Amino acid sequence: MKILAALSTFLIPVVIFYIVGFGLLQKSNIFEAFLKGAKDGLCTAVQILPTLVGLMAAVGVLRASGFLDLLSSILGKVMGEYFPASVVPLAVVRMFSASAATGLLLDLFKQFGPDSFEGLVAALLLSGTETLVYCMSIYFGHVKIKKTRYTAAGALLATLTGIIASVFLVRLLL
Repeated sequence: MKILAALSTFLIPVVIFYIVGFGLLQKSNIFEAFLKGAKDGLCTAVQILPTLVGLMAAVGVLRASGFLDLLSSILGKVMGEYFPASVVPLAVVRMFSASAATGLLLDLFKQFGPDSFEGLVAALLLSGTETLVYCMSIYFGHVKIKKTRYTAAGALLATLTGIIASVFLVRLLL
């Protein structure tokens, strides 16, 4: 473990020095390339800002309205013992926002503990799924794609697979 800690301490400076050294060997203007990249990144951030604000507002409305609690109680009754009802809001919010899902994960950890069935399912769910609505809106919105074809269905199927796998793996573990 100490080897990994030492390696991670030196890895980022080594990569930076490698890139700068390679640029110097190629006799390119490194500072100008850096400024162009920073400018492009800032333009991209400005372009996706309205989408980010809309998604954050939608997640806030979902949490504040009590919709997630209603959904978790309905799905909790339907799924019974197969899926913990307390993890349902996390699964729903994860599709929209990783930071909001992390907040819900911490709430679950406080309530049930990180080593509980709910805590383990939630942790695996967070690592096995993606913020599909966020990614689709950012990536497709940035390149102005209107018809996403089968992307949403495929992403929902992948999310469902991640949710099922998280429950299955925790049941194997416990």
